[in-house]
Amino acid sequence: MNDFLAERVVSAATSSFTEHVAATRPDLLPFHRSLPADASAVAPRATTIVALAFAGGVIMAGDRRATMGNMIASRHIEKVFPADRFSVLGIAGTAGIAIDIARLFQVELEHYEKIEGTLLSLEGKATRLGAMVRGNLPLALQGLAAIPLFAGFDLETAAGRLFSYDVTGGRYEELEHHSVGSGSVFARGALKKLWRPGLAEDDAVRVAVEALYDAADDDSATGGPDPVRQLWPVVYTVTRLGSRRVAERELAAIASGIIAERSVAGREA
Repeated sequence: MNDFLAERVVSAATSSFTEHVAATRPDLLPFHRSLPADASAVAPRATTIVALAFAGGVIMAGDRRATMGNMIASRHIEKVFPADRFSVLGIAGTAGIAIDIARLFQVELEHYEKIEGTLLSLEGKATRLGAMVRGNLPLALQGLAAIPLFAGFDLETAAGRLFSYDVTGGRYEELEHHSVGSGSVFARGALKKLWRPGLAEDDAVRVAVEALYDAADDDSATGGPDPVRQLWPVVYTVTRLGSRRVAERELAAIASGIIAERSVAGREA
């Protein structure tokens, strides 16, 4: 890079990577694409995400299924990502756009930390994610919505916090638990029954897996635990020590326990 170009880049740089790209190369942003009118009919969709608070942090989990109409587009998609060391992001809606927004958000937070020399506050992270969702509004009105669920450990208040969004970028803090995606109605019903204040981390992981199991039981777009393919939900916990992906062997044991209990009960509905 020559000195003149380097000076231009530095002079235009801000602590927001997204704002910088919007000013210099807006065509590179995921929500500035030109898509055909019928794209929503053939775009894979991702569901379902659950998040809940527990004593010492938050947990987020997502099933592994993506659908395209009445077809299963993927059984292996991952819908929960670490945004940075102390926050996680779950996606629902149009899978391709949602994944690109998640990746852009990861770069946004890393860029801010490098420019400012410090972590962005959890409140600031939630606000910036809302701006990205708002940027996708024109595509959302064409049926290509991408709705995230955001959670993290707030270092200022020493507590886990959850944030949900609507297609306009509206941000709402959830105090106990929340779910998004096509199976969210059934997952929320399970969370209302299973969640309680002061849950231990291990119990919270089980609650998240069981809520996804209930969602998969009634929503065909949500994939339940798959012992045949050894496919389990993607689950992250976030505490003052940072984010941690729950190991598949832990999830396999939890899912096997849930399946065994329900098999013994022998209930139909």
